[in-house]
Amino acid sequence: MADIIKLLPDHVANQIAAGEVVQRPASVVKELLENAIDAKSTSIKLIVKDGGKVLIQVVDDGIGMSVTDARLSFERHATSKIQKAEDLFKLDTKGFRGEALASIAAIAHVDMQSRQENEEVGTHLKIEGSKVLSQEVAAVPKGTSIAVKNLFYNIPARRNFLKSNQVEFRHITDEFHRVALAHPDISFHFYNNGNELFNLPKTNHRQRIVNIFGVKTNQKLVPVTEETQVLKISGFILKPEFAKKSRGEQFFFVNNRFIKSPYLNHAILAAYEGLIRPSTYPGYFLNLEVDPASIDINIHPTKTEVKFDDEHTLYAILRSTVKHSLGQFNVMPALDFEKDQNLDTPYAFKNKGAAIPRVAVDSSFNPFQESTQKKELAPRHSSFIKPNTQSWESLYVGLESEKGNSNDFSSLQFESDAITGSLFESKTEEETATPTFQLKRKYIVTTIKSGMLVVDQSKAHQRVLYERYLKNITIKKAVSQQLLFPLELSFSKKDIVLLREMAESMTTLGFVFGKIGEEQVEITGVPHLVKDSEVQNILDELIADCQQGTATDGFSQNDLLAKTMAKTLSVKTGEYLDRASQQALVNDLFACKDPLVSPFNKPVYVTISENEIDNKFN
Repeated sequence: MADIIKLLPDHVANQIAAGEVVQRPASVVKELLENAIDAKSTSIKLIVKDGGKVLIQVVDDGIGMSVTDARLSFERHATSKIQKAEDLFKLDTKGFRGEALASIAAIAHVDMQSRQENEEVGTHLKIEGSKVLSQEVAAVPKGTSIAVKNLFYNIPARRNFLKSNQVEFRHITDEFHRVALAHPDISFHFYNNGNELFNLPKTNHRQRIVNIFGVKTNQKLVPVTEETQVLKISGFILKPEFAKKSRGEQFFFVNNRFIKSPYLNHAILAAYEGLIRPSTYPGYFLNLEVDPASIDINIHPTKTEVKFDDEHTLYAILRSTVKHSLGQFNVMPALDFEKDQNLDTPYAFKNKGAAIPRVAVDSSFNPFQESTQKKELAPRHSSFIKPNTQSWESLYVGLESEKGNSNDFSSLQFESDAITGSLFESKTEEETATPTFQLKRKYIVTTIKSGMLVVDQSKAHQRVLYERYLKNITIKKAVSQQLLFPLELSFSKKDIVLLREMAESMTTLGFVFGKIGEEQVEITGVPHLVKDSEVQNILDELIADCQQGTATDGFSQNDLLAKTMAKTLSVKTGEYLDRASQQALVNDLFACKDPLVSPFNKPVYVTISENEIDNKFN
């Protein structure tokens, strides 16, 4: 029998490796930025076009590569980070396996320029699909520039699985944030389709956070510092009142490397227990420094998941450190049983004596004096004087002329001459309507022919509002109420990009935008019946839903916007509804096209038949 096991060609092996390393354009950005950091760069530029599908270019001013190194860098398992197996247990660099450039070159067109500082000329290398097209000597600046063009050009199936340019760009922005936050000592520039999105100078950790997420973030930060034999913690957490419904601003760094750790994230949530509302998440920017030998960062191809030797100790230290910071900066409420602040004397009245109250008495006042004195007191005590009734006859002036016709009823007019044969008065509309009542301020219970109907008031109102808003977006006709004083709301640059994309759809709902700056949004009009205080919550909900990548086209954006508006403005569980509101909600629900489920595919109501009720008593 012939041998059936064969070695794969290099270009096929590279494409298989690319499936692990390069999942989307953001993966290429991560690998190239980390290589630039390992090259000891002080300034890095990231240039992106069309969500990274057309171009991803990273330019740095690092140490550069020689002609030989430039060529070897695109070979599999070619790396300068490790020399022997023992080096895997004390890694202090980003990339170390030597698969990134080889995998990227297998599925894209790569153009690299590099020059070392002590060399007069550098090298220019072009590769397409793992094939080296040319390598020439060129006059290039110090450092390295790698341009990745036409990603997945030779794998159409993988390219078709990519999302829209907006969604891919958001993933690239997330990777850029993670790298930039971990290295505030490096300046970063980010260009998207020719426009400069971020210009981050070299600074400290706090200022880097402010430069990325906006000026308003500075007042939200609470510093966290702790140093033990096992772990050193530094960074910032956000105050509890700024907890959001999305996990956007949550960053863990271990030895300046971004990681995802649900276990350590639970330690943060435990520290915030009782301080934030349910279904909200606190923000944090924490850097953990541990012994490189105590972690394994090679358990996942993207190196975002690590394995700690002693996770339980790290959990306890992190939880107690965050709690200590919340209490140290008076963020957590505290009880002092030794001192009652209500009994403290204000500082301004500390040395003042008590003023004795005085009573003023009018000694000349006599309640039994004549009316002349009463008239003098009338302006002050008019409410205690009986009105003068001597001219009561004037109230009936003009009635004498009608005395002669007092018995003539021909001039009388009645509001209605309709005669009914009923012995009882007709019932009002409210009395004839189907009776309803509210159960636990959560459900609306009413009767039907076959038994009983129980409606979830929150989900029912969501369905009603969802179809109403979706209709307004479709016909582009909505009622807007202008604000007397425009609202000035602050957002991060990343959130501003999302709002610009959704501005047209939001205008069809009734929002009127003024000036949209880099970190400020002016709103001059809001939809009808929307309160000013709810606008911030609506926009936060919309941004959180968009960051999940669910909106990929125009229809999805409109649908997402309608769902967000309905979820935010609907009646919540615990709100009291009067009888008229209950009946109106039930009527509006069954006037919808699909009253069975909410916009989020949850059941809206259940029916309980008369037989089911009878069986309970058998």
